[in-house]
Parts: sequence; C-alpha cells; structure tokens
Amino acid sequence: MDILQFLLAPLAASLILTGIHAYLGVHVVERGVIFVDLALAQIAALGAIVALIMGFDPHGTSAYWISLGFTFLGAFVFSVARSKRAHIPQEAFIGIAYAVASAAAILAMSKATGETEHLKDMLVGNILAVSWAEVGKTAALYGVIGLFHFIFRKRFLLISMNPKEAEAQGISVRLWDFLFYASFGLVVTSSVAIAGVLLVFCYLIVPSVGAMLFTDRIGPRLAIGWTMGTLVSALGVLFSVKLDTPTGATIVCTFGGVLVLMFLVHLVVYHKRGYAEKHRLAGAGDRAYEAERK
Repeated sequence: MDILQFLLAPLAASLILTGIHAYLGVHVVERGVIFVDLALAQIAALGAIVALIMGFDPHGTSAYWISLGFTFLGAFVFSVARSKRAHIPQEAFIGIAYAVASAAAILAMSKATGETEHLKDMLVGNILAVSWAEVGKTAALYGVIGLFHFIFRKRFLLISMNPKEAEAQGISVRLWDFLFYASFGLVVTSSVAIAGVLLVFCYLIVPSVGAMLFTDRIGPRLAIGWTMGTLVSALGVLFSVKLDTPTGATIVCTFGGVLVLMFLVHLVVYHKRGYAEKHRLAGAGDRAYEAERK
C-alpha cells in the first residue's frame, strides 16, 4: 500500500502528460516535424545553463523564465523557417537548431560545472520525484493550453494538415505557427523538467503513430492515442514496481513493446482486409465473365 501511494503522483503526472502530448503529437506528425520537441527541449536546457552562469538559482523562477524565453525564441525561429521550397524541409532547420543548441550547451556547461547534476536531471528526468504540488500546477497549466487549442482547434488543424488551404483562406500561417510552437514549447519546458526528454518524446510521438496504424480521422486517432497512453502509463508504473526498474525508462520500453504489438495487429487486420478485397474482386470478375458467356 505504501508503494502504491508513492506511485500515485507519478501515475497522475503520466496521465496528464498523455492528455496534452497525444494531442500535440497529432500536429507534430502531420507537420512532419518529429524531432521538434527534442530541439525545443535542448534550447530550453541551454537557457537553463545560461541562467546558472548568470548566478540564478536553478530551481528558481528567474531560471525558469530565462529557459522559457529561449524556448520562445526557438518557437519564433521554427515559425519563420517554414519554407515554401519543397526541397528544404522544416525538419532540416529543426535539426540544425538542435545541433547548434547542443553545442552551445556543451560550451556553456564548461562554465557551470558545479550544477551539472541538476542539468542532467532536467534532461533525463525523474518522474518518481514529482510531487502533488507539481502535478496540480502542471495540470492547471496544461488545462489552459488545452483550452486555447480547443478554441482554435479548426485553425491549428487546418494549418497542420493543409497549410496551402489555410493561406488561401487568408490565415497568417506564420503567426499561428508561432502560437503553436510557443504553446508547444511551454508544454515541453514543463514536461521535460518532470519526465525527461526520452519519456516526453514517447508521449508525444508513439500514441499518434500507433493510432495512425488504424485510422486517419482526427477524432479516432485522439481516442486511440489517449487510451494507449493511459494503459501504457499504468503498465509502465506496474512493471517498474514488479521489476524494480527506473519508472521513466520502463514506461519508454513499454511504449515500444505496445507499439510493436499494435503494428503486428495492424498487419493481421490489413492482411485479412486485403485478402477479402482481393477475393471479392476476383468473384466479381468471374461473375462478369459468366454473364458475358451467357
């Protein structure tokens, strides 16, 4: 019972992460910017290192706002980097930003050697250490961001899935791109501090990819993604207790295992549908041939 009570806060945090990241993952996959969260997380880490060099408390409000400011700068760069030239994908700019931010972070960390353990925790995360106060604050923040995206959901989805149509309707794609990446960066900055880069990446991408194996419609994809994220979170926490393994890494591996199972189910379903369709067409051809003979 003591272990269960200890794991309730991490499980609640995992479910909150599932709710917002599974939705944002739909946009990320549709936009083809799969590694944008890694880039924004690295930019946020660079901001935190700069705050340390400036002498701010790494756990203080000033350090958080400096890190968030760097994230917003990255959001601005990504919003203006959407190129109309098809041979320069936006993912290229995201990769460059990640590489430069990583190199700059390495250079800056050489000047902040006394706080490297904190920086490691920020990148790797420790979801077991999350408190109920952090869970409540994160839930409130993500609730506001979720409400913002719900109000403007049609505009965000149109830009993610059909940017040319959005431009034809007179929508400022770059402005709404900035609002998307800024809100996304706000989520990533907060999530990475709780769960680390790898787990946040899984919450963002894996549920969306798993849902796309079975449907292309947004509503069902969200339903499948949220269900998958909830079940995997519970299973990951359970496995971590039974196997005595790190919770974050266990949830990541559980995501991978469940995605493999979903892919195998997809193959079986697709094979059966393909066989039935082939059999149906063959039967229709035979009937047409017999009708012509008569």
